[in-house]
Amino acid sequence: MGMSEAKKVVVFDYGFGNVRSAERALARVGADVEITRDFDRAMNADGLLVPGVGAFSACMKGLKDARGDWIVGRRLAGGRPVMGICVGMQILFERGIEHGVETAGLDEWPGTVGPLQAPIVPHMGWNTVEAAKDSELFAGLDAEARFYFVHSYAVHDWSLEVTNAKIRVPRVTWATHGERFVAAVENGALWATQFHPEKSGDAGAQLLTNWIGTL
Repeated sequence: MGMSEAKKVVVFDYGFGNVRSAERALARVGADVEITRDFDRAMNADGLLVPGVGAFSACMKGLKDARGDWIVGRRLAGGRPVMGICVGMQILFERGIEHGVETAGLDEWPGTVGPLQAPIVPHMGWNTVEAAKDSELFAGLDAEARFYFVHSYAVHDWSLEVTNAKIRVPRVTWATHGERFVAAVENGALWATQFHPEKSGDAGAQLLTNWIGTL
C-alpha cells in the first residue's frame, strides 16, 4: 500500500475529547488524520474516531449539538467503521447514570454505564485486559500488554444476546479494577475502548494500527 493510499480518519471534534493526542497517535501509525466536526467529511472518512472526556450527559449534549448522533448512526447503517474512546465508548450504550441522574445514550448497544464499584475511584493509570479470544483489536498484543485508563464509570455484567446464527456475537474485552468491567467491544463496524489507546504507548499504537488495518 503506497502512502497515497493512507486511510482517512476523522477525529470528531465536538468539544469533549483530547483530539490532539488522538490525532498524533493516529498519524504516528500512518493514518491521514483530520480533526473536524464537518458533517460530510465525518460521513465520508474511512474511519471515524469519537473521543470523549468528562460527564456522560455533557458529552451526549455536545455530540447531538454537532449532529454526531446522526453521523454515527448513518455510518453504522452503512457498515462504515466508527471507534469510540473512553466516554466516547460509554455514550454508545443505552443509558448513563451519574449521581443518580439517567441520561439517554446513542443506544447502539443495550446496557447501562454506572459508577465503578472500587476502593479507589477514578480508576487512573495502567492496567492489563482480558482480551476476547478472537479479537482483531488486540491482535499481536500479549496478555501482559498494559493500557492507560482514566474513568469513574463503567459498563458491568454486559452481554448482547444474538439469536440469529448469521450475526456475529460482539467480542468483549474485560478489565478489573475493584470489579470486572467492559474494557473494549468489537461489534461489526463499531469498535470501542474504555481506556485511552492514544495515551497507551506502543500497545496503544499496535491497537490503533489494528483498527486502521480493518478500514
